[in-house]
Amino acid sequence: MSASRFEPSALEKGRVSAEPAEVIRVDDHRVACDGAGGALGHPRVFLEMGGKGFVECPYCDRRFVLSAHAHGEDEQAAPADYEGAGGH
Repeated sequence: MSASRFEPSALEKGRVSAEPAEVIRVDDHRVACDGAGGALGHPRVFLEMGGKGFVECPYCDRRFVLSAHAHGEDEQAAPADYEGAGGH
């Protein structure tokens, strides 16, 4: 028997964890995420942390956390750092 649409969800009952799906330490304020699932991933999105020191992907909930030895905002990364070895 299925649950009634008027019953509280697991989230409303407090049974769902608010923990991120995966935590990834990075050295830059700008990151790209594609879900790391190949064909099962999601569209590549580019995310900016701003001053928070972390950002969460709106698709897969991965949390990117700035590491202690992160690059300064004024440093420039080579295009391959963002695009991979193939330049894409």
